[in-house]
Amino acid sequence: MKTVDIESVRFSNALPFGLIVGPCQLESLDHARMLAERIAEACAPTNTQFVFKGSYDKANRSSLSGKRGLGAEKGLTILSKIREEFGCPVITDVHEAAQCAVAAEAVDILQIPAFLCRQTDLLLAAGETGKAINVKKGQFLAPWDMDNVAAKLASTGNDKIMLCERGTSFGYNTLVSDFRGLPRMAQTGYPVIMDATHSVQQPGGQGTSTGGDRTMVPVLARAAVAVGVAGLFIETHEDPDNAPSDGPNMLKIEDLAPLLATLHAIDTVVKPA
Repeated sequence: MKTVDIESVRFSNALPFGLIVGPCQLESLDHARMLAERIAEACAPTNTQFVFKGSYDKANRSSLSGKRGLGAEKGLTILSKIREEFGCPVITDVHEAAQCAVAAEAVDILQIPAFLCRQTDLLLAAGETGKAINVKKGQFLAPWDMDNVAAKLASTGNDKIMLCERGTSFGYNTLVSDFRGLPRMAQTGYPVIMDATHSVQQPGGQGTSTGGDRTMVPVLARAAVAVGVAGLFIETHEDPDNAPSDGPNMLKIEDLAPLLATLHAIDTVVKPA
């Protein structure tokens, strides 16, 4: 069973869970600093090790009017400053092969979006950077289909691979999480991450934007930790209803600390020392 070490954060299916957490979309350096500070405060009581997440470009929008983000130059500069100032690893999405080497200069983990998880050129370019890779399972894939995705990444000689569950398409504008998929993906030997916020999305459910139900985030997070995972992916915001993207499924930042307390209590039972 593999362990992926990113600075002080360790991701392993057999260890206490790590956290990938932050806003869906980077908004400004001051906003990222504020959230990073509040995340650090929320994680401190349980000593939860976290990776700060923020996207500089949200290329997969429901409509042309959707806000995409700050762009690579501004976004990667912000992430570099957050890593330097808070001493935490950082992660961002990449959408094209050409973005991988550029993003790898600023972040510790490259994330492959779910819709792009079978794009061979993108996977190979990401793997060749030598950075850790968090690849999200496509909404259209079975858990065992991720074996081939992981094999593409591993073919580059990079074994710092994490496989992320984020729900499966279930009818129109609906996702469902099959928790049998978590141990199935763990059979690859790679750490498994549960994306508890994108899994409650209602893709395109608001016509020109994606809907969701953030009240279900703690439910899915608790269930995933009870099954046993290496980490959780949770997007958070101080005012999600007015966030530029994915607001309906982002956890309110004030709800993070109490959720982590519950999750660690469950994790201790599932993975006793």
